[in-house]
Amino acid sequence: MKLSHVVIAAAVSMSIGINANAADRGKAYVSNQDGGVSVIDLNTLTSTTTIDVKGEGPRGLAVSDDGKLLVVATRENGSVSVIDTATNEVLSQIKVGQNPEFVRIKGNFAFVSYEPSAKGGPPPAPGSAEAAAAAKEDDDDDKEPARIGIIDLKLGKKIREITGGPETEGVEFSKDGKQLVITNEADNTVTVHSMKSGKLLKTIKTHEYGDRPRGVKVSPDGKTYLVTLEYGNKFMVMDKNFKVLRTVDTGATPYGISYDRKAERIFVAANKAKTLEVYDAKTYEKIKDIPTGNRCWHFTFTPDDKEVLLACGKSDAVFVIDAEKLEVKQKIEDKKMPWGVVTYPKSMGSLDTAIK
Repeated sequence: MKLSHVVIAAAVSMSIGINANAADRGKAYVSNQDGGVSVIDLNTLTSTTTIDVKGEGPRGLAVSDDGKLLVVATRENGSVSVIDTATNEVLSQIKVGQNPEFVRIKGNFAFVSYEPSAKGGPPPAPGSAEAAAAAKEDDDDDKEPARIGIIDLKLGKKIREITGGPETEGVEFSKDGKQLVITNEADNTVTVHSMKSGKLLKTIKTHEYGDRPRGVKVSPDGKTYLVTLEYGNKFMVMDKNFKVLRTVDTGATPYGISYDRKAERIFVAANKAKTLEVYDAKTYEKIKDIPTGNRCWHFTFTPDDKEVLLACGKSDAVFVIDAEKLEVKQKIEDKKMPWGVVTYPKSMGSLDTAIK
């Protein structure tokens, strides 16, 4: 063999070895209210396939800690679909209750919010004629509160439930795993429950700060909680004992919220302002407004923290934002009304938390 051929062969072999050993950036899963779950290859930032979840109206979704299972709430059939991420096939569908929405996983258990009395659509704006009519109707009806169904993923069934407030929105765990924190948009409360017994431990009323609490996120060190107030155009800051420390003004109708992995910055998806807003996590001063799209509710960092993926349901896209430059670098087309997005390996975001 000629020397030039040897050099070329060695170079090709080295290139193959480097590529084989290159870090796999993982995958993102995007729930689409009008059809299935899109899978995004984070190495190429392209959508590669759509998972048929065997149910209509996918919304909340979560990945198990080992990445082997994806659990997706399907609104129309009152169930969650449990999916094998190796094959993208539905392993089982587990009945939860009417209008399942949020899914969080802790260990071998999935926590799924559902609303037995929900009639579809958001609550009316406070002070409106619609709100007054809804209040009268609630007085006439025996309205059931929302619940958090707890599913044992090993047994494949719901084993118990925790009673929340009306129209439960966000679900979060305390750092020590002993408490469940939920936001209840219809009665403007944040409630704290024992994970073990389900007992209501504390109720925080938000009306004096703002109405319709939606997103909720605990800081990586467990010392602070953030709650977005959609009809207050603010987020609320609480300490580990749920004492309200302050509020921070945001753009119109904030929803999804999260710290970054180092707890240096806070990211907020302001729906009607059409921005992803970035704040200093110590001073709460705004760093930047990043222009986005329509109905951008939930987002996640990529596992390497280089980008933020933002699901914008009425812009038919997932926006890819450079997490350092804080600017949109591309859009991934998604015409099925993207709702939420999570990744594996698990990362920080409005619907999940990174595993250290």
